[in-house]
Amino acid sequence: MIEARHLRVLRTVAATGSFSAAARELGCTQPAVSQQMRALEASAGTPLVVRTGRETRLTEAGQVLVRHATGILAGLGAAEEEVAALAGLRAGRVRLVSFPSGSSTLVPTALAALRAAHAGIRVSLVEAEPPNSAAMLRDGECDVALAFRYDGATAEWADLVVRPLLVDRLVGLVPAGHRLAGARTVPIGELAGESWIAGCPRCREQLVAACERSGFTPRIDFATDDYPAVIGLVAAGLGVAVLPQLAMESVRTEGVRTVAVEPAVRREVVALTLPDLARVPAVAATLDQLALAAAR
Repeated sequence: MIEARHLRVLRTVAATGSFSAAARELGCTQPAVSQQMRALEASAGTPLVVRTGRETRLTEAGQVLVRHATGILAGLGAAEEEVAALAGLRAGRVRLVSFPSGSSTLVPTALAALRAAHAGIRVSLVEAEPPNSAAMLRDGECDVALAFRYDGATAEWADLVVRPLLVDRLVGLVPAGHRLAGARTVPIGELAGESWIAGCPRCREQLVAACERSGFTPRIDFATDDYPAVIGLVAAGLGVAVLPQLAMESVRTEGVRTVAVEPAVRREVVALTLPDLARVPAVAATLDQLALAAAR
């Protein structure tokens, strides 16, 4: 195998005309140049230089190798510089996928801080709910997935690096004129006879499970993944709902009241990545900024 360091020696020998001049140029000894030239000729399988007295000239094979060495070493230098930029966070690309309430709360703060600290890192964003976001990560469609899981779901991400960010409690939403609008805490069973507005499929599953544990099955008349639409339907008196508290940070809540529901339903918000990606500097920096945004 031809090594880059040997190509550099060959190119210097060709440029200076002798082993001794090449040694002075490279800052090493003449025996070291001779040794590396012998190693290069062994790799090439043919003589590359001919030494006659004080003169050193290239063989035809040596001329071919020098001609290619220029492009090879230039490309290698460019690659080394690009890798150094990535390692030093002067450059990099991170593909982020997030669920909607994370996109409107944690992501803007995190990405603004990331850009301020490392202007060369570019981050793209698409939205997907778990488990689809985790599947995108495993399929190589993203580098970081902002996701959530409910109480007891511990095994679904066993193959991924999980960075816990925060614990998000679901809160009840009732119209402003509702009989329970002034309550601080409401047993979810008190809402058994209400019309319900459900959110994303995973949140809907948790709503049904929580209600069934309290002895009833909710009558779901409306279902939407759009949180402002949920707020609007509740404000119009068309039903009640539960939403993650994180979602309430990014929507206008005129016409509704929030109440704490018991028993509490919580979800853990996390950032996911693959073990190998976790060691990539730009990905690690993104995870750090998401954690800081969650702490704030």
